[in-house]
Amino acid sequence: MSTIDIGINETDRTNIANGLKRLLADSYTLYLQTHNFHWNVTGMQFRELHLMFEEQYTEMAIAVDDVAERIRTLGVAAPGTYKAFAELSSIKEVDGVPEATEMVALLTKGHEQVVRTCREVLKIAQAADDESTASLVSDRMRLHEKTAWMLRAIQK
Repeated sequence: MSTIDIGINETDRTNIANGLKRLLADSYTLYLQTHNFHWNVTGMQFRELHLMFEEQYTEMAIAVDDVAERIRTLGVAAPGTYKAFAELSSIKEVDGVPEATEMVALLTKGHEQVVRTCREVLKIAQAADDESTASLVSDRMRLHEKTAWMLRAIQK
């Protein structure tokens, strides 16, 4: 592959990519958790939650690809194994199948964690004048903030 000359030095590209790796791991872990809950939710809110979870994991399936491709654009290999994601993610896996209300609470916390990770990566990207990453991360942050709000709203 030829030398990367996009106006961001190698050290900054590596630092940004490392932050994006954590975002990718958090996003993929949350994607898997949401998909799991979609399959296994039961109770009075089954239909509503089943459909909501499907909307959420479908959106995240596209998002993880966007984040991974940005990592590659920066010249760094994107993580792609469960082992790598488990090491990088701030979101921990859930054992068993929680009740629907606990699923909603766990997903709320997961989306909030992704927002916090986005904020960390955004600072790194802004410091390096990397508008492309900043835009991607800002869009992800806004979506996860809104999703967390929607999940909190059904917990009342």
